[in-house]
Amino acid sequence: MGQRPIAEVDHRYEWTYLYGFVHPATGDTEWFILPRVNGEWFNQALQSFAQQVGAGKHKQILLVLDGAGWHTCKNRVVPPGIHLKILPPYSPELQPAERLWRLADEPLANQCFETLDDLEDVLEQRCRTLMTMQSDIKALTILYKPAL
Repeated sequence: MGQRPIAEVDHRYEWTYLYGFVHPATGDTEWFILPRVNGEWFNQALQSFAQQVGAGKHKQILLVLDGAGWHTCKNRVVPPGIHLKILPPYSPELQPAERLWRLADEPLANQCFETLDDLEDVLEQRCRTLMTMQSDIKALTILYKPAL
């Protein structure tokens, strides 16, 4: 009486998050495996993405995003050369990157991983594979073909 019992806790789940960026016209992708999905980690993903693609004064990138809370957070820091366009609510069909998730998820389906590191190893290998599949990704993500 008067004391809280001490008990072991099994949180059951650990999480990791895959951030994906795609250039639909070329099929080029950039991937980041990060421990959280929030404004702080999104800022880090944006910064890394900008560095990877060389965004800056001489290379401008229009990045299309859905309205997820971490995409629109108040502490968002947009790197130079990156311009954000937030899509209307409930319009995943307008977001080319949405079509990437089924490809990224393929090696994870019906799998159980002993550790988060095991899961991240499989994700990393899958992302490396997807980065070589530009023609497949282009065909999957391009919304329109510009007139020449």
